[in-house]
Amino acid sequence: MNQVSFINKPVLIGNRIILRPFENNDIQDMIEILNEPEVKKLTGSVTNDNDAIKIMDEDEKIRVSEWYKTRNVQSDRLDLAITLKDSNQIIGEVVFNEYDELTNNVNFRVLISQSYSNQGLGSEAIQLFIQYGFEQLNLHKISLEVFSFNPRAEHVYTKVGFKLEGIKREDFKYNEMYIDTKVFGFLKSEYDQINDRSQNV
Repeated sequence: MNQVSFINKPVLIGNRIILRPFENNDIQDMIEILNEPEVKKLTGSVTNDNDAIKIMDEDEKIRVSEWYKTRNVQSDRLDLAITLKDSNQIIGEVVFNEYDELTNNVNFRVLISQSYSNQGLGSEAIQLFIQYGFEQLNLHKISLEVFSFNPRAEHVYTKVGFKLEGIKREDFKYNEMYIDTKVFGFLKSEYDQINDRSQNV
């Protein structure tokens, strides 16, 4: 059975971005990104607009700081910083976690600062990370979940190759309104088909 270890933390270079291991001087920027109200909403870390605009207290900042200091020693998950190629400015993160040894499947999530949304940077980061997952780690399937109030993310995921697998109805609550959670998946066989077609064009 192909068992993946995530202890290797690669540097992946794209056209405009670089995915790389976290550095200690990234932490303050990540705290600022995680403080963005829209980021809090889209990641489900808050359940209403009032909480979304609250700033992290010092205890939370310490917890976040300690979290990112340990990202490069985790063997059961892969967390990489998304940085701009021309400036090394960190703009978000990509993550493989919840790895299942039996199926060789993994969960995926991505987080981008709202200051850099709608520029195609998220799409590039996703494609680069997914390519690494299938071609280097030889994962069988990559899954993700997205709230129904985030159609922009749905569009990006489906454009890359993810397929809608199901809907967890009224699975989340925001501003006292029930929200569906959509489940997407991407098989290595589907990834290979897409790449075979593109190479034959």
